[in-house]
Order: sequence, then structure tokens, then C-alpha cells
Amino acid sequence: MDSRSALGRNLTFGLLDVLGRMIVTGAYDDKPFPIEAELSKEHAVSRSVTREAVKMLAAKGLLTARPRQGTIITPPSAWNWFDTDVLRWLLERKFSLSLLRQFTELRLSIEPGAAALAAQAASPAGIALIQRGFARMEAAEAGADNPLTSDIAFHVSILEASGNPFYAQFRDVVATALQTSIQFTNRYRGRSASLPAHKAVMDAIIARDDVTAAATMRELIADVMELIQEATEVEGEG
Repeated sequence: MDSRSALGRNLTFGLLDVLGRMIVTGAYDDKPFPIEAELSKEHAVSRSVTREAVKMLAAKGLLTARPRQGTIITPPSAWNWFDTDVLRWLLERKFSLSLLRQFTELRLSIEPGAAALAAQAASPAGIALIQRGFARMEAAEAGADNPLTSDIAFHVSILEASGNPFYAQFRDVVATALQTSIQFTNRYRGRSASLPAHKAVMDAIIARDDVTAAATMRELIADVMELIQEATEVEGEG
């Protein structure tokens, strides 16, 4: 397969994905980022496609243009970690317990609050969304749904049911990072997500018990943090 075919149908987004992954995985760590003409030739695309992909990478914080230096790769601290493409590339780069721990710390700050708000103010449609997410988890337990996507659907439904648009905006970030988190916990624990623990969160929300909703969600995520800590002690990754 040639370079152009490897980019897929949408050349701009294909090049964006290829270059973004290369930047995050360190392909350019020991050399300067190529100029536009070199990128166009290497990936067999037009200058306009290359220019647009580079602009998109700059918008994600991965690149910046400086006078007399050209386009350079920025340090990871400048990257937009809330951008789902950036997060996906980071997670694909190399499985990292440190990154997983940091993401779980973020979840501990966000999801209990969202659960409490859902208990306080979720609409009937929001409650139904959470119930559908849990029903999918039950179906997955019986082999009739995907364990990964159903678990993600449950957690995302609570963010959306919170009624707070700021919490709801985290849904794409949570969904992207949970793919790695759930796969890790399932592999490390040797079983799928705990239905009783998730049901306790749902029941508290339905009962409009915001304190219990937050506490049960916190316990659920803290269980993940404990597994990460156990794995860190075994594998020695800080």
C-alpha cells in the first residue's frame, strides 16, 4: 500500500492522524519536523492537504511556527490533552500506568460530582439514558452486548444526565480514555466490570440521593485506582 492509500479516503484527516501519531510516539524526537514540501512528497498529497493537516496539529497544540525556525514540535505540556485525538495518540503510544493513574485522578474529580448532579436534577430522559446504559452492561454480562462500549455508555450517560454542559463536555474525553482504562482493569482483574457497583450508582441517582450517588461513584473509581497502584508496585512504573 502506498503512502497516499494508507491515509484513507479523507486525505487531510488521514495525514493528521499519521503525523499526530508520529509526533506523540516520538518519531521526530531526534530530527526536525519536516517542511511542507517534504511532507507532501513523503505522503503523496498536495501542499494544500499538508498545510491544512499542519494547521490542525497546531490547533491541538502539537506544533508551532517560529520565525527563522520553521514549524517545530512543542513539548507535551503544551499539547491539548482534552483533545480526543491527542489523548488517543497518547494512549496508543505505549501503555502507561502513570498516564492511566492521572486520568483516573481526573475521573475522581469529575464523575462523583456528575453523579450527584444527576441525582439532584436529571430529567426523566436523563434517568432513562442511565438505565439504558446499565441495561447494556447487563446484556454484555450475558454475552449480548460489548462489555467495553456498554461500560463506557453507562459512565457517559451520567455525565450527560447531570444537566451541566461543562460535565457533558467531558463525555468524549472520558469515552476515549475509558477504552484503555476498562481494558486494563478487565485484564488485570480477570473479569468484567462489577454490575452491583454500577447498579448502586444508578439506584442512588434514581432515588435522588446525591450524597450516596457521589459516594458510590467515588468507590467505583477508587477501586480502579487501587488496581493501578497494585500494578504499579508489581511492574515498578511510577
